[in-house]
Amino acid sequence: MSKKVTSYKGSRLKKKQVEEMFDNISGNYDGLNRVISLGTDEKWRRKVVALVTARRPKTILDIATGTGDLAIKMVNSGAEKIVGLDLSEGMLAVGRKKISKKNLGQKIEMIRGDSEALPFEDNSFDAITVAFGVRNFENLEKGLKEIFRVLSPDGIFVVLETSVPTKFPFKQGYRLYSSLILPLVGKFFSKDQNAYSYLSKSAASFPYGQAFNNILKKSGFTNIEDKPQTFGVATIYVATK
Repeated sequence: MSKKVTSYKGSRLKKKQVEEMFDNISGNYDGLNRVISLGTDEKWRRKVVALVTARRPKTILDIATGTGDLAIKMVNSGAEKIVGLDLSEGMLAVGRKKISKKNLGQKIEMIRGDSEALPFEDNSFDAITVAFGVRNFENLEKGLKEIFRVLSPDGIFVVLETSVPTKFPFKQGYRLYSSLILPLVGKFFSKDQNAYSYLSKSAASFPYGQAFNNILKKSGFTNIEDKPQTFGVATIYVATK
């Protein structure tokens, strides 16, 4: 299991700290993500969309949707309804503006909710996605079991999450980038000095590769695959119910 990393000092639940952090950085989150990832996060998201689209889902749930980037990209997946769920009202507000500007309000619904207590009936969605969000769960296994519950039989679950390269020199370069450069860039562009320090630390402590596969299996998922991206700095996980 991953070491618990929080964004702020204090005794508050991790999820409350995460909510506050993302509220604080919501205004410049999209632009900063492009800078930090050098644009590669867009490529990774397109791969997630392709995996989901291939299953032709009628309903999609995007958990930790943030400003709705992934939800918006899945509009052409053939789904009749897409729901984006997030704890942060600040992030959702930015996402709703983007959706309204693109006239996608009839297809995408953005709601505030907790990944560990999803407000949906069993077997509600044909596809569920999480991009850079599972490491922010207060209780990872509880969140994954909730996702399993609301995923329909034979439904697809796709996770895009940071991971740590294992080969030289990418492993050493990643450590330097994540421990020094990422927090500095985040601090320079964001009013919240703790946010991007937290994001880099949480990425480093998150169980990736086979370790995360094992947690998915324990949560009930089958046909589990992990697909490392860009020398292993991110990984796409695919599983079914």
